[in-house]
Amino acid sequence: MGKTILIVDDSYSIRNLLLVVLTRAGYQVLMAEDGKDALQYLDRKDLSLLITDLHMPNMNGLDLIRHVRQGDDHQYLPILFLTTETNSEIKLEAKNAGATGWITKPFSNEKLLQIINRVLR
Repeated sequence: MGKTILIVDDSYSIRNLLLVVLTRAGYQVLMAEDGKDALQYLDRKDLSLLITDLHMPNMNGLDLIRHVRQGDDHQYLPILFLTTETNSEIKLEAKNAGATGWITKPFSNEKLLQIINRVLR
């Protein structure tokens, strides 16, 4: 069984695009609509990677990252920030919150998989 990736994005089309790309690449995929929805998966020990959007209702990506980093179970879980934002201040805020890396939408499937492979080594 492949590594498990949690996708957190309020866009149905982005979640499904990532689902197709990642399952074809051999990953197991879990999906959540926002940070609050993602919390149900944080008790899983098999998470290998979290990919989160920034702008979402209920709990945004920055708050989700901070929440994940507060707990001991996923303190070292790689987290990729997936967003349309290119603002360097937001990028720095995400890094300071505990994000491992940054992917800007739109992205190519090849670039996405390269980044994922790099952080999962």
